[in-house]
Amino acid sequence: MPPGPPVVVYPPAEDGGRRVRVGDHFFGMAYGPLDVVDFLRRAGIEEADRAYVTQSRRIEWRGGGPGVWERHYG
Repeated sequence: MPPGPPVVVYPPAEDGGRRVRVGDHFFGMAYGPLDVVDFLRRAGIEEADRAYVTQSRRIEWRGGGPGVWERHYG
């Protein structure tokens, strides 16, 4: 894993938003990859862009990867 605090993007909520945590801090609800980019930049990860969000091993995507933004019922 790359250096720095781990990033966790949680499974989609009922409204499709996904909580984003960097280290021990929650940054908010993301409703798409660009929201994740914004949160990462606010956390000091300046290299964050859309490609970084979709490819970085630093990000743990729970409940689906960067293309999943709606809750699946099953």
